[in-house]
Amino acid sequence: MLSADQLANLRIVLVDTRNPLNIGAAARAVSNFGFSSFRLVHPYDVAFQGARSAVGAAKILETAEVYETLPEAIADCTLIVGTTAVRHRELHLALRRLDLGAKVIQKHLALKSTPHRARAKNRNAAASPRANCVALLFGSEKFGLSNQDLSHCHWLMRIPTREEHISMNLGQAVAVCLYELIRDPKKTAAFERPPEKLIPANAGEVERFTEVLTEALSLSGFLDRRTVADADDRIRRLVRRLKLPQRDADMWTGIMRQIVWKLNHPNHE
Repeated sequence: MLSADQLANLRIVLVDTRNPLNIGAAARAVSNFGFSSFRLVHPYDVAFQGARSAVGAAKILETAEVYETLPEAIADCTLIVGTTAVRHRELHLALRRLDLGAKVIQKHLALKSTPHRARAKNRNAAASPRANCVALLFGSEKFGLSNQDLSHCHWLMRIPTREEHISMNLGQAVAVCLYELIRDPKKTAAFERPPEKLIPANAGEVERFTEVLTEALSLSGFLDRRTVADADDRIRRLVRRLKLPQRDADMWTGIMRQIVWKLNHPNHE
């Protein structure tokens, strides 16, 4: 599981985004999954603060950074990962499936900060730690990342969609990628509710239900239409296949008894 600092060191970078609604949807995904660094390179419409789909992501939009060029947006990152739908383009970089690529990014973010000595007059100044920041790039809605954009990447990652409909909406793609990055199978299991352990009804309880069910079927005329010698045995086998829990057996018996009573007193209100 990524720590708060590691979450902050992932830069989600949208390049040449044209639709402010997609910017808003991506910002919401950033907020949903606990990330905070949201950057845009030469967006078509800078008025993304008003994106209607960015419910609950006002802070992300307010602190979003806008850059004119991609090199400026990724200058502080030590790993640059591009996303692509591939299509028919020729790639010159390694391509990883989403789940495998996410593991590599997680490991990089978890690396200890490296010492960095800033340029200063005092050459003996203590080195300051430099975080291992990762940039995750998403291209425009229409064309994706350009070849020039891809040349800045160390490797690429793709979401395994079906070939007949390979591209995804930008906001959805951002959400899927970020979910994979924060997904922790152990923590996910903690939120799962195990199935309730039900005590099976005993033979006596099952037989009581069987008897009243048989009576109801007889009164309703159901058994008259199925004149078989072993009708009672068939019903009994049917009921046992239901594997009634103890708590349900009494209720079903009560329901059937009410039906039997009503069939015996059709004119009673």
